[in-house]
Amino acid sequence: MTQGTTIPGATDHETVSNRTVKWGVLGVAGIAETKVIPAMQQGEWSEVIAIASRDPERARAAAERLGIERAYGSYEELLADPEVEAIYNPLPNHLHVPWTIRSATAGKHVLCEKPIALTAAEARELIAVRDRNGVLIGEAFMVRSHPQWVEARRLVQEGRIGEMRLITGYFSYFKLDPDNIRNRLETGGGALMDIGCYPINIARFLFGAEPLRAVSLIDRDPEMRIDRLTSAMLDFPGGQATFSCSTQLAASQRIHIFGTRGRIEVEIPFNAPPDKPARILVDDGSHAPAAGGEVIEFPAVDQYTLQGDAFSSAIIARTTPPVPPEDAIANMAVIDAIFRSAESGAWEEVETARPSR
Repeated sequence: MTQGTTIPGATDHETVSNRTVKWGVLGVAGIAETKVIPAMQQGEWSEVIAIASRDPERARAAAERLGIERAYGSYEELLADPEVEAIYNPLPNHLHVPWTIRSATAGKHVLCEKPIALTAAEARELIAVRDRNGVLIGEAFMVRSHPQWVEARRLVQEGRIGEMRLITGYFSYFKLDPDNIRNRLETGGGALMDIGCYPINIARFLFGAEPLRAVSLIDRDPEMRIDRLTSAMLDFPGGQATFSCSTQLAASQRIHIFGTRGRIEVEIPFNAPPDKPARILVDDGSHAPAAGGEVIEFPAVDQYTLQGDAFSSAIIARTTPPVPPEDAIANMAVIDAIFRSAESGAWEEVETARPSR
């Protein structure tokens, strides 16, 4: 780190010298090994020093592959390491809250993979444990750190496309393996929990408010019982958001943002590649459909690196992380309403006490 670097989000322009946050990782999940850990190792404020698995050999193998100095044969051993300051929790969805609580109780800050819980009620448990132990807890929505979304939100807020009234999008991939954790209902699998949470989060981010109600349609796999195709409409105070997500359709993703005087199209909204520029299209309404507009290109960045450093800098600067538990609870409340609507066949109120931002 460069001496005297200013920490993003520090209200007093705090600077640090040779200060990094030392991280430990619970489990050897694929996303951790292939994306998050290598990205965090490139960060300015993040240092991954330990990894744990319930299988000691898997922990040692992962540590060797990734150049991590410490490997533990249990999660408890890692949490007992006094040098580990923060935990990245990429465990299966049903283990997010239990191990986030145990990590926070051990005095560790926690960045937990999305979705942070299985329900909003379960997520609310994290508020008390955070406050009681004086640690930070955040949900790992890496997209919120990517410059393309920071710019898209700025363009909306400055009125570049007029009054924003509609956000619509889709996110899908194809995976039939019944042994894959994403296809197991009992561990929180399915399209809505795995990828539908992204368009929900982005819609809330852009509107700067919470939806009042939701209506949905869900198609479940007849054998695995996970939702393999979910479509939903969210009713915001200032407009609407619609999306479809699927674990059994051709892989694709796109977000369109419509206003009274223009539109914004985000080319790769969620899995922006770390080695290629990202692009958004801004159309002021003067072009014929599909005729183009202004293309804004962003230099290649790894959003997982940015996510890790944003959380680390929040720890150092003692500020709120990008996606705190209050935000995570609000996102889960929308997911809860979508599931209820699929059962009732009617609009369902989004039950969250979180005020509009």
